[in-house]
Amino acid sequence: MTKVKICCIFILLTSIKLIEVNGQDWPNLSKYKNANTQLDSLETKDRIVFMGNSITELWTTISPSFFDNKNYVNRGISGQTTPQMLIRFRQDVINLNPFAVVILAGINDIAQNTGPSTIQMIKNNIISMIELANSNKIHVILCSVLPADKFPWFPEISPAQKVVDLNKELREYADKNNILYVDYFSLMVNETMGMKKELAKDGVHPNKKGYLIMEKTLLKAISIILQ
Repeated sequence: MTKVKICCIFILLTSIKLIEVNGQDWPNLSKYKNANTQLDSLETKDRIVFMGNSITELWTTISPSFFDNKNYVNRGISGQTTPQMLIRFRQDVINLNPFAVVILAGINDIAQNTGPSTIQMIKNNIISMIELANSNKIHVILCSVLPADKFPWFPEISPAQKVVDLNKELREYADKNNILYVDYFSLMVNETMGMKKELAKDGVHPNKKGYLIMEKTLLKAISIILQ
């Protein structure tokens, strides 16, 4: 083997090693990796996985009683956008063999957490998650994006109309494809198309009262799919 070939191989192996050390886990596949393994030995009958962002992740902290004594699995990750969720959908949903998945996603795409996104791009990612669920015989509950008229972490963006537009697209898709749709938006919106002040301290993340409204609505949908 020539010195040139040896040098090239060394550079390639070094580059791969650097990627392993310095590369980012962009979809955060590591977050629930161990928890998912532990679930393998548990009962899967009527398991329902919650896929989402911080609104989903914080649910078990702010309103833990909703998850008590139920076969609900929370797989929300704060800050995530739909492309990140799509990448981890197989690991954090399909591989858990759930009966159903509750998808609540899109607000962080509007906030441009991982870069600019159009309504169509967000919708496409959510549809891809739904199609993956359907192909694996997992029932889908598609949730509306919660109302928001500002982002504390990105005040330059005006999200209200984009939320309305995205929800319109999601509802139309759900109706056309016989997918159960849960409308949180209309129950939580105020006169400026943001979230009612009594339901969210920062205008984006629900408080206990906000989650109670979501739970009451979602339980009706869950009862339908479990029939």
